Amino acid sequence: MANYDTKQIRNIALAGHGGCGKTSLTEAMLFASGGTDRLGKISDGNTVCDFDQEEKTRGFSLSSSVAHVFWKDIKINIIDTPGYLDFEGEVNQAIRVADSVLICVDGKAGLEVGTELAWDKAQSAGIPKAFFINKCDDPDAHFGGTFTKLHEKFGTSLCPVFIPVGKSGKDIIMIDLIDMTAYKYEDSGKKSRVDMTPELEKEAAKYKDVLNEALAGTSDEMMTKYFDGEEFTKEEAVNALHEGIIDGSITPVYCGAATKLWGVAAMMDSIAESFPRHTAKKNEKSIDGKDIKIEPDGDAALFVFKTVADPFVGKMSYFKVMNGKLKSDAVLHNYRSGAEEKLAHIYIMKGNKQTEVEELSCGDIGMVSKLADTNTNDTLSVSGSVAYNTVKYPTPYYCRAVLPVSAKDESKISQSISKMLEEDMTIRYENDPETKQQLIYGLGDMHLAVLAASLKNRFGVNIKYEIPKIPYREKITKTVDVEGKHKKQNGGSGQFGHVWIKFSPSEEEGLTFTVSVVGGVVPKNFNPAVEKGLQDAMVKGAYGYPMTRLAADLHDGSYHPVDSDEISFKTAASIAYKKCLEQAAPVLLEPIGDLDVTVPEYMVGDIMGDLNKRRGAVMGMEGAEKEGYTTVHASVPKAELSDYPTALRAMTQGRGHFEYKVTGYETVPAATAAKVVANES
Repeated sequence: MANYDTKQIRNIALAGHGGCGKTSLTEAMLFASGGTDRLGKISDGNTVCDFDQEEKTRGFSLSSSVAHVFWKDIKINIIDTPGYLDFEGEVNQAIRVADSVLICVDGKAGLEVGTELAWDKAQSAGIPKAFFINKCDDPDAHFGGTFTKLHEKFGTSLCPVFIPVGKSGKDIIMIDLIDMTAYKYEDSGKKSRVDMTPELEKEAAKYKDVLNEALAGTSDEMMTKYFDGEEFTKEEAVNALHEGIIDGSITPVYCGAATKLWGVAAMMDSIAESFPRHTAKKNEKSIDGKDIKIEPDGDAALFVFKTVADPFVGKMSYFKVMNGKLKSDAVLHNYRSGAEEKLAHIYIMKGNKQTEVEELSCGDIGMVSKLADTNTNDTLSVSGSVAYNTVKYPTPYYCRAVLPVSAKDESKISQSISKMLEEDMTIRYENDPETKQQLIYGLGDMHLAVLAASLKNRFGVNIKYEIPKIPYREKITKTVDVEGKHKKQNGGSGQFGHVWIKFSPSEEEGLTFTVSVVGGVVPKNFNPAVEKGLQDAMVKGAYGYPMTRLAADLHDGSYHPVDSDEISFKTAASIAYKKCLEQAAPVLLEPIGDLDVTVPEYMVGDIMGDLNKRRGAVMGMEGAEKEGYTTVHASVPKAELSDYPTALRAMTQGRGHFEYKVTGYETVPAATAAKVVANES
């Protein structure tokens, strides 16, 4: 396979709302370019990028996948991303290594939440954007209305390049505004050029002025020509579009129908001619925010943006060549671990199909398998001193307890999940020492459902989920002075321990143990046994939860010179503790934390009302970094947030997000405590 140099490579991330047709568009680009010999369909489960069994079963993308097409001597690397919010981390990975983002929009549904989120991510990454309004063959699709909404939402940088004219699939004509040519498409995807009639000229003129104005803004020469009323040549328009896309002054809008190949070739022409290459931005950012100059002829350096745990191939590391040229058998050094890695074989990917290559130029995307000590977000370079800015992942808060379906699954759970942790950085797994449960954290219920399916399909491990237990604790609310006496005589040496302990509430976690015994009524050598007896007993309080914030002062007691020993005084302390539970009015404590919810301003009232229902206390609010958004600060019990990731998403249609951190424990209200105790009994 011929090697493509940096100026011939385009890296495009396909993003957008779920169901807008990103995978179908990828499939269309592959077929139109000759990369496949048939046009796959999601409904048939035979698309190149949705190759995972779970994706075929569900009928939508669950992870980002890479495919390349060759078009007019240009190599286009397409990174197809999921549209559902549970798989946001996959989108972040794709955008990190893309040089532009193509946002797919359903021409019938119009502007959706996923459209906004894709735009926001591209904006945050500082990379160029473009739109493809899909499904224009649908009689209910409305290009004009969709374009108007996009223009109103995202600003005047949006300008049409390829537009449809007509109201139903059979009579739609598509016009390339760059050179004012019109095309008629058949359902098979075949197109034929048609004459520009006065009616078509009139329709095109509505959008042509918007395009020309945007092109004119890219240079003084173009602006002069625009005001003089001169037409731009195709070469001038293509170059101006290229400059405008790179500097962000132009966001081109294309249209078509991916499943029928309408408009796909025209869009790929524009990608090849005008979309930016890797070197357009001049520099990459380092992990500490500094500029790293991109040098196509420099030393090889690559960034690993994705890892796949394949049960047959092993660990597959997807990377982008950030600098220099990468050759097979290269020896590079990992900045994080310092490990030396030999890249014996390098591949380019088309879905799950691997093609081995000898070298990859700066800016290209590839895959290498079985790296010993390299993970997602690692940088490999000749010197080992380079570290590129990493992918930022959302924090997983949707938590469920993991249980094996059968005994044979139990021993394999941890090992299998650890492999999935290498692949999915939005999963967190831990053993809770208080509840003794294995906990898995994800971005939502679908995310964890897919994880369970992947564990079964890949590793043969069957798991089920349940709502995790809340690690309640207990404390006493009264000061009591109690006696603990243990006496046992069965012939021969006996057991004798006798203590008086004053128990009181404490501000310190755990046990605060003091000794104020005078006169040697309890020898000093038994004090540690008393403390240990209390610590062992505190594992369970009156309601079965660990006791904390307990102060215990050993102030009196007695001993027997023969029968007293450490076990006797541990037992006496335990007896005293049990009496304390009966007399000191213990109460339940629950974990409580700081919740910061960021939502559009108009949703603040709904959020505050919901927090009140969750026993939350709103502490204040402030304007968020994103314009039009507000962050609400609240203190909320952990027990009330089990479903919050999905509830917030439903309330805000995916526009809201939150952060939560447990900061301490507070007393559970009596009515709530009664329900907790009743549920446990």
